[in-house]
Amino acid sequence: MSSEAYLNNLIKKGFLKEEKIGLDQIKILLATAQKNLTAAQKTLDIDEETCYTMAYNAMLKVARATVLLKGFRPTGNQQHKITIEATGQILGQDFRFLIEKFDQMRKKRNKFIYEPLLPLSRDEAVRAIKTAEEFYNKVRVFLKYANPQLELF
Repeated sequence: MSSEAYLNNLIKKGFLKEEKIGLDQIKILLATAQKNLTAAQKTLDIDEETCYTMAYNAMLKVARATVLLKGFRPTGNQQHKITIEATGQILGQDFRFLIEKFDQMRKKRNKFIYEPLLPLSRDEAVRAIKTAEEFYNKVRVFLKYANPQLELF
């Protein structure tokens, strides 16, 4: 199934809706994603769970910026999952490995939120930061090509 057909299917199922978003909102998401990355790095020595969550949040904001830039907004009760799926379709095969890691982080984050006794290691938190930084940097390049006005940010 093509990327366009996949996204149209998500619209038909009610998981995405078409919506025009201003570049100012995209820029705010990217700026707050950068702040989340900084927070993740600063909290690593204090709390691995908070570090991991901040790294995940940074990725989520970049992913939302990607989906919004394409004119879609996730809806319903599975917004994180749909955001990741839609972002993967928009970014394509070159980002497949990062999208898979992102989705694994989503599942892990859900587990330690809803099963609070699940331990999270420092190594997992460090890997989360590295994954989030790689995702942020690569997607920013993609977004600048998709919309040159983002170069100003």
